[in-house]
Amino acid sequence: MERRDRQWKKTFQKLVDSCQQEVKRTTEIGKKMLSASKTNSCLHESYEALGAYTLKAIKEGHLTWDDPKVRELIQTIESCEKDLEDIESEVNKIRFAAGPVDISKEARQEKSSKNSPEQPK
Repeated sequence: MERRDRQWKKTFQKLVDSCQQEVKRTTEIGKKMLSASKTNSCLHESYEALGAYTLKAIKEGHLTWDDPKVRELIQTIESCEKDLEDIESEVNKIRFAAGPVDISKEARQEKSSKNSPEQPK
């Protein structure tokens, strides 16, 4: 019986050790992925900042870049900016429009005018 208990404990310990190793590996991979995600965000922000800086320099005439792809990208950017301005304007019109109209007063006036005799003009 003791031998079976020792064998069972040994097998269980191997299983626990294996799980601990997998947890350590998974934790290390998670740390690396988190680091990669932060680095990727930094890279994206840097590309975006460089693009905005370059666009500003081109528009101000500090940088000339006569390339069809650059012109196409600038047109796309300007079109998107215009679309966003239009959308913002439309949203503001909706947000700041007069609230709901109380039509109950109009309905009562119509009803009372139908019930009262018409007066000659």
